[in-house]
Amino acid sequence: MYQLDHPWLLFLLPLPLLVWWLLPPRLETSASIRLPFFAEVAQAAGVKPSEGSVVTRRSWPQLVAEGIAWCLIVLALARPQFVEPPIEKHEPQRDILLALDLSQSMEVKDFRSPEGANEARVDAVREVVADFVAKRTGDRIGLIAFGDAPYPLAPFTMDHRLVQTMIKGLLPGIAGPRTSLGDTLGLAIRMFDKTNVPEKVMIVLTDGNDTASKMPPLKAAEIAKDKKIVIHAVGIGDPAATGEDKLDISTLQKIASDTGGRYFFGGDQSELAEIYSVLDQITPEDQKELSWRPRIELFHWPLAAAVVTLGGWYGVVGLVGLIRRRRIAV
Repeated sequence: MYQLDHPWLLFLLPLPLLVWWLLPPRLETSASIRLPFFAEVAQAAGVKPSEGSVVTRRSWPQLVAEGIAWCLIVLALARPQFVEPPIEKHEPQRDILLALDLSQSMEVKDFRSPEGANEARVDAVREVVADFVAKRTGDRIGLIAFGDAPYPLAPFTMDHRLVQTMIKGLLPGIAGPRTSLGDTLGLAIRMFDKTNVPEKVMIVLTDGNDTASKMPPLKAAEIAKDKKIVIHAVGIGDPAATGEDKLDISTLQKIASDTGGRYFFGGDQSELAEIYSVLDQITPEDQKELSWRPRIELFHWPLAAAVVTLGGWYGVVGLVGLIRRRRIAV
């Protein structure tokens, strides 16, 4: 689509006519006959010299050329543009960080699959979480694996295939045999500090209690709350376990409630899938649509045409005058 950025400048088109109509012609005094004794001759003849005038007139070709050039110059000042079709961009308004416990206990085969077979906890987690990522097409997603220490596996990204590939390659024990929940929350806070989205959501999944953190989980949750980070906690495994494998339900519940999130417990793969389905519903996609239309400036075309028109006219006039002078000289 073509448009003028300053269409009001087209009102300048009749300006030369107004100047010609309102302003008087320019006066210039010059001698018509150059005689050193002109005053004596006029006195002897009894004639009193008077002022005369010569009004130069423009030819029709000159008027047309200058008129066209003026219209082109005004058109260039009005800045003609070609506006391209709109380009739309969807900008995520929420970052989701997935934190998965990969301590040694995640290889325990006590999770019942939909087919009724027992499978390792990590296998169920990989399948359910990868499916959750596939549904979040409009959110940036990051990934943390934690054991003895937390490790960022993927920054916040829209490349969900990368995140799914990382999830499918997770193995129990690759981060160490223990659980560092508090340090994981601390790493998540630092990752969220580098983002500027309105909503920040963390989903942490663990099957044990904190045995390796330098930062207490509840202290980390307090900092997360101050930074408006919502944490959803998912506990899995055997609730009756003891020792390091015992699930610290009260801490997970406290972390979730203090930050505005929710706590869930998944006893098998079906329950875990239902949990992530609920998380998908309570955190609907939130995007901001940005739209703009690129503009291509075209003012140089009428400006160049005006220069060519005037240059061509005066070039032709000058050439004709030169030819005439040479003929007279001959």
